[in-house]
Amino acid sequence: MVIDPIARRTDGESVRIAKDVLSAGAGAKICLPEGPEEFAQALARRGRRRPVVIGDDRALLRAVGLLHRERELAGVPLSIVPVGTPETVALSRTLGVPTDAVAAARTVLDGGERPMDLLTDDSDGIVLGGLRIPCGDVAGALPEYGAYGGYEECGERAGHGASGAAGHPERAMAPGDAGPDSADPTAGHQPWWKPAARTARTALSLLATPAAGRWGAPRPGAAEIGGGRRGRVPAQRLRLRVEADGALLVDLDRPVRGVSVVPCAGDDGAGAGGLVGRPGGLAEVVVHWTGGERPVRVRARAVTVSGADFRYRADALVGGPVRTRTWTVQPGAWRLQLPRQG
Repeated sequence: MVIDPIARRTDGESVRIAKDVLSAGAGAKICLPEGPEEFAQALARRGRRRPVVIGDDRALLRAVGLLHRERELAGVPLSIVPVGTPETVALSRTLGVPTDAVAAARTVLDGGERPMDLLTDDSDGIVLGGLRIPCGDVAGALPEYGAYGGYEECGERAGHGASGAAGHPERAMAPGDAGPDSADPTAGHQPWWKPAARTARTALSLLATPAAGRWGAPRPGAAEIGGGRRGRVPAQRLRLRVEADGALLVDLDRPVRGVSVVPCAGDDGAGAGGLVGRPGGLAEVVVHWTGGERPVRVRARAVTVSGADFRYRADALVGGPVRTRTWTVQPGAWRLQLPRQG
């Protein structure tokens, strides 16, 4: 049982409840890492124990990334007890994990393993829930996969975290985060009383067609902080070349508002619930035009995006800038403990 330090600091009561439920139902070794290195050490010393992560989406991404880097991901089923604000556990919720501490802990004990698809890129990065270009919506109209502070991720190689370009720092912070020099370890976490209109937007919205103006032009520094103030911003015109399984969807001569890529739900009925990552072997690629034209939607095993330096948001992290990046679906590449279907 690896308990993320941010979870301990922001919602100690949920951590205590989850720990009590898990300890009462099974033998557990409790690890309390204080940073990324200790987190990695705790995961590496698991032996034959099944790893259970108590934390938010960044903790889940860190665990999956570490196992992927060690080429052990396919053989190690993962369990997660999401602890954090609704924004910081949006990915876990989209994958089908209960966000209530008791329900999630009982899922760890009584649930079942489900194979899940993911995306890998050509820098050995991974994407569990979805990615989009540009890297964020500065007006806040699209959901954010847990854009908040936590461990200082800057300088981590792409293979160490979720998805990104090797050699480029990755950082995702919330509006108002005091930055890496802040003395407050919980800086960037949104309080529970934030308007429900924001917290209700889940990562599922990546599959939906965004309304006009949702793909906004980033203000200076917006890509680095992963967010900004709400408000109207002019639509950005991106010059990108997008190929899906070798077929050209758009070339550099036609501007686009954005591109999103999400692993498709499989045929186990999960699609009706809007859950992503279930085995399907394909990703949905959506190209959003600058005008009111209906977006292009295709399903493919691999998608390549190229053009001028661009950033992208992959789950809770921002990657880039890069000139080209290819993402490929890896069917059933990892296993997640989820509630058993009735």
